[in-house]
Amino acid sequence: MLALRSLLFLVFNILTVIPFAILSVLILPFPLHVRYYLIIKWTAVVVWGARFFCGIRWEVVGAENLPDGPCVLLSKHQSAWETMWIPSHMPREVCFVYKRELHWVPFFGWGIASLKMIHIDRNQGRGAFESVVSQGSQRLAEGRWIIMFPEGTRVPIGEHRPYKQGGTRLATRLKVPVVPIAHNAGHCWPRNSFIKTPGLVTVSIGPPISSTGKSSDALMAEVEEWIETEVTRLDPTIHCHDAAQVPA
Repeated sequence: MLALRSLLFLVFNILTVIPFAILSVLILPFPLHVRYYLIIKWTAVVVWGARFFCGIRWEVVGAENLPDGPCVLLSKHQSAWETMWIPSHMPREVCFVYKRELHWVPFFGWGIASLKMIHIDRNQGRGAFESVVSQGSQRLAEGRWIIMFPEGTRVPIGEHRPYKQGGTRLATRLKVPVVPIAHNAGHCWPRNSFIKTPGLVTVSIGPPISSTGKSSDALMAEVEEWIETEVTRLDPTIHCHDAAQVPA
């Protein structure tokens, strides 16, 4: 049954991404906020599809910790679920930091490029980070938030990899706080797994951590400690073992 539900979800994603990909090209002349709203709607569709077909529900703890001002969001990275949930459910537009090469991917890359997020051109060498700082400053001035995954890649449940300092380097340069985000999505949507497991994903948003007067490594140590402690607290055996019925 899980395989069938996961297959239906995959087909659903394929069928929905095609019209959204075409739409991302057709709406290029529209204002940025309109393009963002319409394109990011697809991520909301995927989150809904994961609930409908696979029974992956979600809840948020600590939403009151989100600041009314600029910040850098630093999230645990366990699956593809959070990459869909964060842009579609944050109260502000968010900007991912990604490799510039993605711009050349048909439709998908064009859609990302049209959203004016933050791209890294590795051909710039040492100047690449300065470009990220410049773009980040502009995006924050527009009232948007920056989202990064300090682990750099999706990390399976139970594994630990050192957190990279790119996010905290950016926060200290821009003089804005970081907001740590923990979750247990990897138990319901495992990394590189076709099978999705019904259950409840808990997204826990921590209090903003000031970057004032801190080095990037000291700030990252605080972020890592909070996220990893919170992930441990979110006992997956409580949240993802209940095969809840698929909602109508």
